[in-house]
Amino acid sequence: MDESRPTPATPPAVLADHAERMEKLLDRLLSPQTLCDEIARPERLRAAMAHGLLGGGKRLRPFLVEQSAALFHANTDAVLRVGAALECVHCYSLIHDDLPAMDDDDLRRGRPTVHRAFDEATAILAGDALLTLAFDIVSSDETDLPPTRKLALVAGLSRAAGIGGMVGGQMRDLEAEKTDRPLAIRDIEMLQSMKTGALLRYACEAGAIAAGASGDERARLRRFGEIVGLSFQLADDLLDLTSDTATTGKATGKDAAANKATLPSLHGIDWTTARLRDLVVEATDLLDPFGSKADILVQTARYIAFRDR
Repeated sequence: MDESRPTPATPPAVLADHAERMEKLLDRLLSPQTLCDEIARPERLRAAMAHGLLGGGKRLRPFLVEQSAALFHANTDAVLRVGAALECVHCYSLIHDDLPAMDDDDLRRGRPTVHRAFDEATAILAGDALLTLAFDIVSSDETDLPPTRKLALVAGLSRAAGIGGMVGGQMRDLEAEKTDRPLAIRDIEMLQSMKTGALLRYACEAGAIAAGASGDERARLRRFGEIVGLSFQLADDLLDLTSDTATTGKATGKDAAANKATLPSLHGIDWTTARLRDLVVEATDLLDPFGSKADILVQTARYIAFRDR
């Protein structure tokens, strides 16, 4: 990357601006008012969905959708809605992951998890409803994109979130906790590329899809998303080793307590830090053809790799 390029606004500041706009849209999408063909919106369910969706989070995945689409000057309102759909999927997964049958967490974003604030059955239904809402948002007439792009976005989100992506990764994670044999490094990498990486990869490609980018441009952003996904998980696992609950807003040290193998626990902090640096370089090189338009994405890759929460 050309080091003479101007330095953009720091990612936390840009993320905060985007998060505020995303919060307002998500709040509108969870309005008590029913939509066409809906019968009623039970208030307790809506409140549980709001607890899991609103009031916190970096909104990183929709931010990546927006910034990837910005490379091609896409329809910003439509792109924001695509990002909102992706955030609904992400937050549904957090609600379900926190359940006693899975990760059994009491704290998320510094607040009680949904099943603690409400109850387990309501938390399950809130997650189900958020997942369904995501596809409603993308397919809605209000998401002003050509039908072929909407179809590609729905297909991509389905596969990133489903058996071959995030949900499949969670299944592998649960299986790994029940085996006495430590996972091989390649198995850890595959698990993480599914559970965490699939939605981040989709976020970067979704912006290109929404913008009608070329196949080569989509592939470049897809690979960028894969790198971001790996960086995110490495940084997350590193924080689990080195940070505390007050900083991250969620429980730390759980991987070690569960004897769960991660790449940082196997290779150490120095290896992980060096690997994160290499990934940032690769991500930067991938975006070089986009010139200065990609500066915020480059800065975001660095932020993801070396964040403190």
